[in-house]
Amino acid sequence: MTKSVDYYLAPVSPWTYLGHDRFVSLLDSHAATCRIFPIDLGKLFPVSGGLPLAKRAPQRQAYRIVELERWSGWLKLPIHVTPKFVASSGDLASRWILAAAAGSAVAGLALAGGVLRARWAEERDIADPATLRAIADGLGLDGAAIAARADRPETAVEYEAATQRAIDAQVFGVPWYVYRGEPFWGQDRLDFLARALSK
Repeated sequence: MTKSVDYYLAPVSPWTYLGHDRFVSLLDSHAATCRIFPIDLGKLFPVSGGLPLAKRAPQRQAYRIVELERWSGWLKLPIHVTPKFVASSGDLASRWILAAAAGSAVAGLALAGGVLRARWAEERDIADPATLRAIADGLGLDGAAIAARADRPETAVEYEAATQRAIDAQVFGVPWYVYRGEPFWGQDRLDFLARALSK
């Protein structure tokens, strides 16, 4: 039986960025696949007890930076904890990821990785269609075809459905992985996911 993981992510999440490449490697090493669900945190947080970053207590905001820098150093992944386009929405990029994933999970994962790197390592604007096209083309994907699909109304509906699916699944943060009904929240839980996939 093929092993499959449900992967809930948001391109505006630095934690998703820090875990993404390791998650992809984990899938490869266990001959597993995944279903990709980019979600809207702005709709998830109000129903799950979460707060957007700007509304969190100052001590929580300060410690977040400590942890991001700590994990960045440990993983040897560059990160700008406050990137240039930090206020840019992730909605368009999420629709692009869904559009790429419609072709294959591999393409969806590749584009997600490119988008995450663009925001958190390269300080590029992932709300800009031209940036997304350049990312896709640079990965050897068909940027024009992905753009066309991302602009379709049904892709926006799919994005809404992915967010509602997350809410129904009691997701409250990202990255979030579900394997055989068992949830794993956060890139720091990938070791536990690896153990589950090894069974």
